[in-house]
Amino acid sequence: MTCVRIYKIVFMSISVAIGLMLQTQFLRAQSLETLTVAGGCFWCVEADFEKVNGVVEATPGFTGGSVKNPTYKQVVKGGTGHIEAVQIKFNPNIVSLDKLLNMFFRSIDPTDAGGQFCDRGQSYTTAIFATPTQVSTANLAKTEAQNELGTKVITPVLLASDFYPADAGHQNYYKQKRIVLTRFGPKTKASAYKAYRKACGRDARVKELWGTDAPFSGN
Repeated sequence: MTCVRIYKIVFMSISVAIGLMLQTQFLRAQSLETLTVAGGCFWCVEADFEKVNGVVEATPGFTGGSVKNPTYKQVVKGGTGHIEAVQIKFNPNIVSLDKLLNMFFRSIDPTDAGGQFCDRGQSYTTAIFATPTQVSTANLAKTEAQNELGTKVITPVLLASDFYPADAGHQNYYKQKRIVLTRFGPKTKASAYKAYRKACGRDARVKELWGTDAPFSGN
């Protein structure tokens, strides 16, 4: 066998392998679905849902308002109409939309209209931003949560609108090693996140509401 023939065989083998890899990635991307939820602090929602088997990615950002490409400071200050939200990409063959919505309601206080836990104001309120095909499932999950709590759930089911990812400093905040100055002193972002979450009372309130049904308390 000549060197030229060997090179051709190797080249064809590599080409086939690359083609199969790209096809697999394409099919995987095609099978993913997206759910956008707002549950107060988007660091916490991201940290919670990235631990769920079947969730590929959870991206903190902003949605629901009219201002294009808002900054974190703009949203927190108010006037943009946006709230902190997380866009969850998931494989429905591994985890269902119904399961994610069930977990979402039991990871928040859906009876609080003024924010979530220690974070107050419109930008920290809760919502589900559903696509047209997700609306009925989201409303059913809301009804189930309300029946379980025995009190009114105010978390609205809204139609999904433009979603704007937050800047890099807020992505994966809960596991960043960069040192920041906080009210708890100099800490890595990961440590600051843990201290904030505990001080904010998120898990304590969720446990009070949902008991053993709370899927993320302690994260």
